[in-house]
Amino acid sequence: MFRTSTTALMAIPSRRSVAWIIVLAVACSLNPRVACDAEVLAWSAEASSFRVATFNASLYRNADGQLIRDLQTGHNEQARHIAEVIQRVRPDVLLLNEFDYDEPMRAAKLFHDKYLAIGQSGCQPIQFDFTFSAPVNTGVPSGRDLNHNGRSAEPDDSFGYGRHAGQYGMLVLSRFPIERSAVHTFQKFLWKNMPDAMLPIDPKSGQSFYDSDDLAILRLSSKSFWDLPIRVKVGAEANPREFTFHFLCSHPTPPVFDGPEDRNGRRNHDEVRLIADYITPERGKYLVDDANQAGGLPPEQPFVIVGDLNCDPLDGEGLRGTMPQLLEHPRVNAAFTPTSKGGPLIAKQFPNQFTKSRGNPAHVTANFTQEGHGCMRIDYVLPSTSFQILSGGIFWPEPNDPAAKLSSATDHHCVWLDLATPPRTE
Repeated sequence: MFRTSTTALMAIPSRRSVAWIIVLAVACSLNPRVACDAEVLAWSAEASSFRVATFNASLYRNADGQLIRDLQTGHNEQARHIAEVIQRVRPDVLLLNEFDYDEPMRAAKLFHDKYLAIGQSGCQPIQFDFTFSAPVNTGVPSGRDLNHNGRSAEPDDSFGYGRHAGQYGMLVLSRFPIERSAVHTFQKFLWKNMPDAMLPIDPKSGQSFYDSDDLAILRLSSKSFWDLPIRVKVGAEANPREFTFHFLCSHPTPPVFDGPEDRNGRRNHDEVRLIADYITPERGKYLVDDANQAGGLPPEQPFVIVGDLNCDPLDGEGLRGTMPQLLEHPRVNAAFTPTSKGGPLIAKQFPNQFTKSRGNPAHVTANFTQEGHGCMRIDYVLPSTSFQILSGGIFWPEPNDPAAKLSSATDHHCVWLDLATPPRTE
């Protein structure tokens, strides 16, 4: 297993020996781009760990097929920047949010072959042998006037906000095999079928914001929720560590862009609750996937929750009880919070946007200062307690870092963790 170091060595720790760290620290002090201009460095063959990441890449377009057209040349600047971030972080398993879905996965193949497989700015190319994507609710017409503005064919009337089917989709890239026969997706699960769902109420009438015809078709996931079993094999060839973990992927709606009924805030809460219920066997019995299979994740199964969950635990407009459903869940290892050096500097640059912030600016993952909304922690990698977290971070370089230019590609930053494999059970 091979990885390169990052531009700022301390931003992406690894499992290399202390001697290598010292050598690289000296090299980086002389040439801050050494990580992408020089050699590829091997991790220990005995290392029984792997790297998981999530990244909202903003690789979406307002017209169907436009992302494919943009990627075809191999020279799209945004895609090159996103690819370079991935080449620097070098995850083993990665969820990309906001990557437009097309059924033949032409955009995914173009991005892999013309961007990830080509070294960007001197970085080592990266290859993922296994990919997964599936339909999402964004841009799929509902036929109903879901925002109650008198029209029923607008982006906000789709099952998830979108200008075309597949906009803001999800894409998983993996070095390890995905057990496709055991995949569960929850694109079509109806919101009303969640017990005690936090359905919105019209504050003027005191009645349900959605009528019975709306609720008969309204799906909970604004994109989808996926459980992808991934078969990991790491360590020495003579005695490899092999196990399966569940990669739990989603991208709930942002809790804004609504009215006093707070339909998006409530939906965001329940989309996150779906994840919490799925990993709680006694609470997940009501869940039925797109193949009509019922139930949640068995209690002995390791998992990693990933995605742009669109909710800060302390700040923003998300309902305050939303993230504790995961961050305080007994099966979730949330003791370690990834940090960056770039986030706190943004807070210092725009102090007026952070006067009411309660969170640690080193923990934020998304930069909305251009819209006047400060920064928030909304992108997560949350492993089960069966994993030990070795290290992690948020790829957010400081302004004087040559890699800082990469932040122009998206308002989110890649979050990653290095996880030790679960103890052997045999």
